[in-house]
Amino acid sequence: MRFDRLDLNLLVALDALLSERSVSLAADRICLSQSATSSALGRLREYFADDLLVQKGRQMVLTARAEGLVDPVRAVLEQIRSTIAVPPPFDPATSDRSIRIMASDYITEVLLASAMTDLQREAPGMRFEIQSLTEVLLESLERGAVDLLVTIDYAISADHPSQILFEDDYVVVGWNGNPAMARQMTKELYFELGHVTARFGRARVSAFEDWFVRRQKRQRRIEIVTHSFLSMPGLVIGSNRIATMHRRLATRMADYLPLTLHEVPMDIPPIREAIQWHISSNNDPAIRWVVERIVAGAQAPAVPVRDDGILSLDEARIARQELAAQFLSDSTPKGRG
Repeated sequence: MRFDRLDLNLLVALDALLSERSVSLAADRICLSQSATSSALGRLREYFADDLLVQKGRQMVLTARAEGLVDPVRAVLEQIRSTIAVPPPFDPATSDRSIRIMASDYITEVLLASAMTDLQREAPGMRFEIQSLTEVLLESLERGAVDLLVTIDYAISADHPSQILFEDDYVVVGWNGNPAMARQMTKELYFELGHVTARFGRARVSAFEDWFVRRQKRQRRIEIVTHSFLSMPGLVIGSNRIATMHRRLATRMADYLPLTLHEVPMDIPPIREAIQWHISSNNDPAIRWVVERIVAGAQAPAVPVRDDGILSLDEARIARQELAAQFLSDSTPKGRG
């Protein structure tokens, strides 16, 4: 169908090309071959009398005309989806939907792995793609690269629906053979030892505990920076280094690795993990069903309560709004869970 000489079928391709800025990635997104997507780009260039995407170094960038088309094209397609396209009834037992989730390896281990097992029982035909966190969490959600985002609640957007999943805090993790782990973990000992921490992406964005401790007057001696939470225990085993890890993950890994856990000898506030979806998906029954199942999985019994003498959750909440503002201000791009 054509409207004022424009083949309206090309709008979907145009939206993907403007979002992905890559012919191959746009082709994957709209399930077309690379040659068909390249042909669509050629026809769009002809219609708009503009290159739209141009090569700059190793990347493709949008022309000024293309930049001006991003929001209008997306708005047109969202209007069509919300007012014209009537989705068929959703039945998880027969659905073959593909859902893309962006989450850290920590969330994948402590929540999504078991959730995927439950989802498979009820929806055997559905497919799930779990993507690593990037420096542009919200941009990925807003441009449709992912359907669901799971991250620390400080990093989600007020512009889209979300739901808190669970609360977690931190413990000190060290190798069983580390002499320091046989002693009480005091603040002096904590800062005396070498540390392993995780930072993410090319921008080396800090996880919350790393960001919080770096704001203290006394700084840790960071000896290893890794790219994932799951790799941290392996990097302390066989050494005198320690790591500060989410309690849920550390407890799980201590069940099968030679690790000792101690309470953190300072008041690091607990974190809250949240799941967020685009506002345009708020009435999507498949998305809402998946969210409900993930939320239900997050309500499982928590790990054992921490020792006395450490900051309580209620006390930690006092400064939550202030911390959130500081965290978002310091973490550009937005931080990690």
